[in-house]
Amino acid sequence: MSEIAAVHLAGLLQIRTHRRVDGLMDGGATNVRQDVCMSMRPYVILSVAASVDGYIDDSNPERLYLSNEADFDRVDEVRAGVDAVLIGANTVRRDNPRLRIRSQDRRDRRVAAGRPEIPLKVTISSKGDLDPASKFFGTEDVEKLVYVPTSAKSAAGERLGEVATVVGAGDPLDLRSVLTDLSSRGVGRLMVEGGGHIHTMFLTAELVDEIHLAVAPFFVGDSTAPRLVVDAKFPQDFRNRMHLDEVQQIGDIALLRYLLKEPSDA
Repeated sequence: MSEIAAVHLAGLLQIRTHRRVDGLMDGGATNVRQDVCMSMRPYVILSVAASVDGYIDDSNPERLYLSNEADFDRVDEVRAGVDAVLIGANTVRRDNPRLRIRSQDRRDRRVAAGRPEIPLKVTISSKGDLDPASKFFGTEDVEKLVYVPTSAKSAAGERLGEVATVVGAGDPLDLRSVLTDLSSRGVGRLMVEGGGHIHTMFLTAELVDEIHLAVAPFFVGDSTAPRLVVDAKFPQDFRNRMHLDEVQQIGDIALLRYLLKEPSDA
């Protein structure tokens, strides 16, 4: 059983530590924290832009921008409405994103509502071998969480403990335990923003509630480039079709909003 699962089963009202290296049961100075978990996991929105042929980037070193300004603003609005944003370690390395909310008005509204100015930043890494100077770990006053296999927690904590909370999530890393821990930290809505391996992990584990797919009006045509997903056996196949809940034109972008279950089944 992972550390996260053990803590969850012990109850969400617990004596918590605020140490940077957080196995959820670490020692050190303690503070009383009451965690009220309304569900076993957050509501998960998978948000992605892809070319017509299903690529989320090309093979060039520079980032490929698939969306237009109006769609970037839409994403900003969705991001402003969630409690945490999760990306994979490869996306941290390749895109070096800040994961900020661009609109000052949206940031102000979050603060007025008693929420952090920007959502929690979350990443998943097999080793925790990320650059602590990455923009992901910027100086914004918001918690950064790095989930790693429990066996990698010590080394990852030594590397990243000054800039993030490192959490051991089982061996191998258990995605459901990650979501349970996020829920215990008050995350009710989670936005997953890539990359392809992370999309695949969430979809094959049936841990996505809706997909926001922005289709860019061009082809990439490069088999070495990152795709929306990687090869896997998906529950959402031709026998289990997703529900297309919304289609929206945003300039030259087509936004498709899929629900993973029919509304009556949710």
